[in-house]
Amino acid sequence: MNETIITFNYPHSLIKKYNKWVVLLRPKQVTLGSLILAYIPDVENLSEVSDDGFLEFGSIVKDIEKVLKELFQYDKINYLALMMVDKNVHLHIIPRYAASQTYLYKSYEDKGWPGIPDLSYSTFLNEEEQRLLLEKIKYNFDLLNL
Repeated sequence: MNETIITFNYPHSLIKKYNKWVVLLRPKQVTLGSLILAYIPDVENLSEVSDDGFLEFGSIVKDIEKVLKELFQYDKINYLALMMVDKNVHLHIIPRYAASQTYLYKSYEDKGWPGIPDLSYSTFLNEEEQRLLLEKIKYNFDLLNL
């Protein structure tokens, strides 16, 4: 795995591994269900993603949207390819919500709604809360293959 994937707490944050990509739970939950979609090969430019990688990307986006919509009923979803600090190709997947969400008795606010997501804000999750959220999302990804 490349350096960026490791930075996002791989393998502990792994939701699903595809051939060319991994879906990870974003350690800082900007909004409920925030994920990272990271390209496995060690490249720093979107133009370096292989044709196979782009083909797979389309099906992964469908999986992500299906799972997150079923679990959390987001209002919109944003895909941010920033790659400034963590240089390898990856996207921050930020489900967007018009109203605050509650999961496991914790409130999640979308501080940027309806504008740009506020990446400086996140809901703190302890290890147990992160584990439970990860397991819930991972379980629903696993159901896609049944």
